[in-house]
Amino acid sequence: ESDATQAKEAAPAQQAPAAKDYASLPDTSAEKSVDLEKMAGQGSPVGDINFDFDSFSILPDAREILKRNADYFLKNKVSSIIVEGHCDERGTAEYNMALGERRAEETKKYLVNLGIKESAMKTVSFGEERPLVAESNEEAWAKNRRAHFVVNP
Repeated sequence: ESDATQAKEAAPAQQAPAAKDYASLPDTSAEKSVDLEKMAGQGSPVGDINFDFDSFSILPDAREILKRNADYFLKNKVSSIIVEGHCDERGTAEYNMALGERRAEETKKYLVNLGIKESAMKTVSFGEERPLVAESNEEAWAKNRRAHFVVNP
């Protein structure tokens, strides 16, 4: 890929909303929660979903994952769900924080449409700050563009 193409892709295609003030979110670190990313090697019942570059649209394969996740959430009567929005490292930190928020919110909206209580879910964006894969290549970036779930039983 040429540098001109990469520069064009890194420029935001749409104006993302301003990032929220996350300092005002409650600290949930002391709560009993299940980080499904850490359980992934143990066969987590809930899957992350991935997004296309510079997009917060729910992809067809992600819809199937969200249906399975919703079934799990409903059958297991989880008390709360944190939907985390993540991005790859391309773009500005501010833009990625806003894009991560849109990914988390869009995921939450989809789960609400599947019957999950809106009041049981919170969203947070980590932008590019918590990559799943620390490499800088297309495969790593694709894995880092995701919504991740932390569940409180």
